[in-house]
Amino acid sequence: MLKTAKEEIRGILDRLPDNASFEDIQYHIYVCQKAAKGLEDAREGRTLTQAEVEERLARWLGK
Repeated sequence: MLKTAKEEIRGILDRLPDNASFEDIQYHIYVCQKAAKGLEDAREGRTLTQAEVEERLARWLGK
């Protein structure tokens, strides 16, 4: 079963130490969001092959 956003946040807060700063909490929420987005992209086929990544990097790096 998928967790709601509120449940995810509660889980993050439960795992962080009591002295966590707002910045710490924001960072962990950000990482959680990015990981969820990456998993969604992978499920939907929005990924690149290793060769495609290497080709793009070569163009960006001027190689």
